[in-house]
Amino acid sequence: MAAKKTAARKTTSKKPCPDCQHAGQTSETFQVGGRKKHESPHKQEALCLTCWGTGEAPTT
Repeated sequence: MAAKKTAARKTTSKKPCPDCQHAGQTSETFQVGGRKKHESPHKQEALCLTCWGTGEAPTT
């Protein structure tokens, strides 16, 4: 019998996401207050919606 050959995998170059630069998360400011909204000095982390947290540039 002949030796089994595995299919070669396609290598893709991993480019950093333009929005989060490989972090997968972005930090955003947020507003606080009842009627008069003002920006908080703190930041909150959010999942990057461009790459969905992978940190790689989308291919499509």
